[in-house]
Amino acid sequence: MDVTEIITKSALVRSKISDVEYVINPYLGCGYGCMYCYAAFMRRYSHHHAQFQWGTFVEVKVNIIGVLQSELPRKRNVGTVLLSSVCDPYQPVEMRYRLTRQCIELLGEFGWEIDILTRSPFVTRDIDLFLSIPNVSVGISIPTDSDRIRKILEPTSPPIKSRLAALKTLYEAGVDTWAFIGPMLPMNPKNLYDAINPYVNHVYIDSLNYRNKVRNVFVRNRWNYEFTDDYALETGDELIRMFKDRAQRV
Repeated sequence: MDVTEIITKSALVRSKISDVEYVINPYLGCGYGCMYCYAAFMRRYSHHHAQFQWGTFVEVKVNIIGVLQSELPRKRNVGTVLLSSVCDPYQPVEMRYRLTRQCIELLGEFGWEIDILTRSPFVTRDIDLFLSIPNVSVGISIPTDSDRIRKILEPTSPPIKSRLAALKTLYEAGVDTWAFIGPMLPMNPKNLYDAINPYVNHVYIDSLNYRNKVRNVFVRNRWNYEFTDDYALETGDELIRMFKDRAQRV
C-alpha cells in the first residue's frame, strides 16, 4: 500500500446524497479496494496516484482537522455530515492518523448530526466518542452473508463475521446502528437478515450499479442470475419484506 501525505483545501463538501448535507473524506483512496467500488473515479483528483489501481494507495489529508476547525464556525446552521462517501473512514491508516476520530470530535463540539459508514470493525474504537455526542449513527456495510463471496469481490476487506460482531458491539453499547446492504452481492437473504436483524435500527439497500467492473468475475463464478435486474429487484423486495418498515432502497 502506497501511503502519501497531502494537503487539502476543504473538509466539508456539499453532498448529493439524500438527507445528507455534507460529506467529509479524510482520505483520498481506500485500502480495501473492493472490485465493484464506484469511488475509483477519485483517482482523477490525485496528483500522485492517477494511474494506480484503486485499492493500492491512500492519500492522507494531514491538515484536514485545521481546515475543518476554520470551516465550522463560518457555517450559519449546523447540518448533517457523512463520514465518508468515497473512502472508508476507518480503513487501516486511520489507526495511525486518527483523522476520522478528530473530525467527529470537532463536529460534536459544534452540534452537527453525524452519520458514519464503514466496513471496518475498527469503528468500535470510538464507541466512547459516539456515546458522548448527540445525534451520531453508525452504519456497517454488509453486502452479503457469505465470506466466500467477500473474499472474491472484497479480498482485502474485513471478514463478514467481524463486521457482524462490530455491529453487535455497537448496538449493545447503545449506539444508533444501521446496516448498508449495498451493493447486493450474491447472498442468502434470509441468512443475512437473521444475522443483522437483532442489531440494527435501520437498513439501506442498494443494487450493483457499476456492473461492468465485475462482469468477468460474475461470469467466471457462474453468478449469472445474480448479475441481473431481476435478482436486484427480487432480493431487495425480500429484504424489505423481512425488515419491514426499517428498510428502504437508496
